[in-house]
Amino acid sequence: MKNKLRQLPTIKRLVVKVGSSLLTEGKKRGIQQPFLRSLAGQLRRLQLVGVDSIVVTSGAIAAGMHELGLKQRPKEIPRLQALAAVGQCNLMQAYESTFKNKNLKVAQILLTREDLSNRERYSNAHNTFLELLRHRIIPIVNENDTVAVEEIKFSDNDTLSMLVSNWIAADLLVILTDTDGFYDEDPSRNPKARLISEVRVWDPSFEKRATGSRSNVGTGGMVTKIRAAKSMMSSGIPMVIANGRNFKIIEKIYEGREVGTYFYPSSKRMNSHKRWLAWSMKTKGEICVDGGASKALLELHKSLLPAGIKFIKGEWKKGDVVKIKNLQGLEIAKGLSSFDSAELEMIKGLRTKEIREKLGFSSPEEAVHRDNMVSIHTLETNYP
Repeated sequence: MKNKLRQLPTIKRLVVKVGSSLLTEGKKRGIQQPFLRSLAGQLRRLQLVGVDSIVVTSGAIAAGMHELGLKQRPKEIPRLQALAAVGQCNLMQAYESTFKNKNLKVAQILLTREDLSNRERYSNAHNTFLELLRHRIIPIVNENDTVAVEEIKFSDNDTLSMLVSNWIAADLLVILTDTDGFYDEDPSRNPKARLISEVRVWDPSFEKRATGSRSNVGTGGMVTKIRAAKSMMSSGIPMVIANGRNFKIIEKIYEGREVGTYFYPSSKRMNSHKRWLAWSMKTKGEICVDGGASKALLELHKSLLPAGIKFIKGEWKKGDVVKIKNLQGLEIAKGLSSFDSAELEMIKGLRTKEIREKLGFSSPEEAVHRDNMVSIHTLETNYP
């Protein structure tokens, strides 16, 4: 019996995330050439029909562990960074040689969260991606583990693949793992667990059902994939979690075959600026607003005025991203502050005509302009 077909959007730009468990087998085998050959062959066939691909890869630390004969992933940051430095060389050499045999050219892109948080660096790197794709070169993207510390880490490459997909306005994100998709229960603990083939509406219980990583070479696990799926759905970009050990899985997904778990996109696709605000920027502080301001933001889609601010927490500069919370402490939005925290502390609760007198200079009327704001309500409920 043939799988029924899904109605996918026209796919011209594809992001594929590859997990460590698919690329490496610890000390015994190192980088898995059969998997890489399959991946290269599938991406080459898609390239021939006009699909540009970006690969977000894990595996640098695992490859370094193999090179140095380590069985367990260390916890110390300096050791992990050293392993990443060793392993990244081996990993890229494997990608370059394997993809070259399929007439594919690759380029290495190493990122930290700072590269996406800074608007200028974000824009410059975005242009680099577009230029590579214009020349039919496949970017191989990884976190720059050799320099990343906690403050600038993505935490896992599922998150990185989500950010890259939003960054380059992908038509589809495919996260390849070593399971068939997302189950209603952990299949390793319950053999009767049911594969969820499609998700049209987000269920808050999904994160509780997902499990963490049990691999001794990778991080994340299903829970980070589910969080990535939630973000992708909100952004308006579809995503699939599927088993990369099926060596034709990407082609099956492209054909619309019912494999893996397909997460439908929201009814409205965010513009690039809103996606950058929603996913790429780290927040630097908090603004608490009264009931009237909360209603104006969520229901009337208005800007946040200083008059509606009750109090602020943290320190930030003008142009930093801040969380906006209601009186119950729930985050309702995030956006770029038009003032630094010291200025906003001075003018909170004031009417527009009182602000200039208080500050002694002309200033914007809005604490956070609606064009520089994204609603958390939109992120969580904007589904068909």
